[in-house]
Amino acid sequence: MKRDWRFELHEIVYESNTKAGKAFDITLIISILLSITAVILDSIGYIKVNYDYPLKAAEWFFTILFTLEYLVRIISVKKPWRYMYSFFGVVDLLSILPTYLSLVFVGLEVFLVIRVLRLLRLFRVFKMTRYVFEGNALIKALKDSKAKIIVFLMTVFTVVIITAALMHIVEGPDSDFSSIPKGIYWAIVTMTTVGFGDVVPKTVLGQILASILMILGYGIIAVPTGIVTAELAKASKMNHNSCPGCGKENHEANAKYCKFCGEKL
Repeated sequence: MKRDWRFELHEIVYESNTKAGKAFDITLIISILLSITAVILDSIGYIKVNYDYPLKAAEWFFTILFTLEYLVRIISVKKPWRYMYSFFGVVDLLSILPTYLSLVFVGLEVFLVIRVLRLLRLFRVFKMTRYVFEGNALIKALKDSKAKIIVFLMTVFTVVIITAALMHIVEGPDSDFSSIPKGIYWAIVTMTTVGFGDVVPKTVLGQILASILMILGYGIIAVPTGIVTAELAKASKMNHNSCPGCGKENHEANAKYCKFCGEKL
């Protein structure tokens, strides 16, 4: 039975388990890296002055290339709007729009607007993450651990506030800890083990509190790492094949149908 042309195109564009798919991914990654390099070089004054035309030509070449890629991704799925409104769909669109908008916003009076629009082209760097398996797993792990991390940050914030208030009382208003906000700044710097040294306790009791917070900081650093690592282990077991209907990934390992649109995997 002859396979649908859209399915064949989907295999090339969204999957990398075929020679054509791998070639497509490698070509696109190289193009993204080259386009980002062009954007970076364009921000350097003397290079822009001497090589303005080649940089503009390169920008338009990559913009047209990524526009064709965007259109191919739309027509290669059965439900294109799901791709268009997805994270990567929005990123793909943002990576090509600024160049076209620069044709409208011309003249010195909107120079700053154009510069802002040109900076948006750096969204292309996010296009690379779809080609890294670990990247997809990491994104899912961060999403799944969101609630735990929020609770963790609230706990850290509570410790910071209490320590800052105690240091303000112990050191006194005439010290570096003249206010609780200054104490909060010091507590954050100390807990994260950065230690700028611009605000330091002078009293013995203050130094004891600082020592306790420093030791606590080492233990706290490991907590979010453990949370994300646990979720990452779960996410790595997911099926990362892209759905031919909507283009989304992260299905259960034994899933036969897409959990987002119901299309058969």
